[in-house]
Amino acid sequence: MTDPVYRRVVIKLSGEYLAGQQGFGIDQATMDRVADDLIAARQLGTEVAVVIGGGNIFRGVEVSSRGVSRPTGDTMGMLATMMNCLALEATIERKGTPARALSAFVMPEVSELFTRAAAHKYLAEGRILLLGGGTGNPFFTTDTTAVLRAAEIGAQAVLKATNVDGVYSADPKKDPSATRFDRLTHSQAIEGGYKVMDATAFALARETSLPIIVFSIAEPGSIGAILRGAGHGTIVAG
Repeated sequence: MTDPVYRRVVIKLSGEYLAGQQGFGIDQATMDRVADDLIAARQLGTEVAVVIGGGNIFRGVEVSSRGVSRPTGDTMGMLATMMNCLALEATIERKGTPARALSAFVMPEVSELFTRAAAHKYLAEGRILLLGGGTGNPFFTTDTTAVLRAAEIGAQAVLKATNVDGVYSADPKKDPSATRFDRLTHSQAIEGGYKVMDATAFALARETSLPIIVFSIAEPGSIGAILRGAGHGTIVAG
């Protein structure tokens, strides 16, 4: 078996993807498939932490545009990410692999609080970590959370799992002439205004020298392929 390129990673998974074809909530078949991919990645020998968005349940930015304050809307969105984490934790453990959900804010009846010490402990035990609650603060996206957590726990890369196979010059679904990049620097990603991740996430990754690999989660086994260096995606680094 090929040794993994990275020994510890943070995978950023969109909440919208977990809705599957139903467009809202959690599609269990999709959740099962994601869990299988994460388990296979862990079996390669890579320590895996996952940051999940909450857009399949609630989007704070949207409700804020209808009169709810942005801090309140973002807090509601952070709670939605915890719902996704708990569902994925249960799915992974049902399949026989240990997992642990950690929250960015105190909710002891639901989940343990995220600390670097707890994260290192559970990763060393072989658990898959599910990191919910965003940064615990409004105005920050889960993209930024993924880079922040990766820097905090000493991960070697952030894997951004999306619906497209990398970073394009434009939305390939709207512009058939859009070109795909094999590699970009963090500065090029920021200056190009590419929407695959927000500028704050790219800037933090540049400051902490963290590579970001953008790839499609649509194909089963795609996470393991990236970890083996055989996947198809865009590397944002340097």
